[in-house]
Amino acid sequence: MAQVEATTQRTIKAQPDDVFRVLADYAGSRESLLPEQYSEYEVREGGKGEGTLVHWRLQATSKRVRDCLLEVTEPTEGELVEKDRNSTMVTTWRVTPAGEGAARVVVNAAWSGASGVGGFFERTFAPKGLNRIHDEVLAKLAAATEK
Repeated sequence: MAQVEATTQRTIKAQPDDVFRVLADYAGSRESLLPEQYSEYEVREGGKGEGTLVHWRLQATSKRVRDCLLEVTEPTEGELVEKDRNSTMVTTWRVTPAGEGAARVVVNAAWSGASGVGGFFERTFAPKGLNRIHDEVLAKLAAATEK
C-alpha cells in the first residue's frame, strides 16, 4: 500500500486566532463550512478542538463514500489533526500567520492507498478530487472570517 496525500492551502484576510477558532468549532461553525459532499454530520463528544469526536459521511465521487468517525487533537498551536477511526485517513489543518491581519491555512489529508492498478488510479485522481472539496471548505472558511 502506498501513501496517498492531498494538500490544499489558502491565505485568508483574517486574524489567525479567529480563523482557527471557527475551524475548531465542531459544535458550531464547522458544519456550515462543509460542502455538499458531506452528510450525516454529528458531534458525538466535545465540540471545540481537542477531544472532539465527530462523524460525517464524505462522498468524494458517485461511487466512493467514506463513513468517517474522527478523533480531533491539537498537537501544536494552530494545528488540528483529525484521525479517522474507520480508515487510515489523517487530516491535518494548520493555521499560521501570513503577514499583517492574514492567516495561511494548509490542509493535508493522507491515507494508505490501494495497491495495483486501483492504487495507481487512486493516487492519480483521489488527491485532485479531495483538493477540490477542501478548496470549497477553505473558501467558506474565508467567507466566514474575512471582514
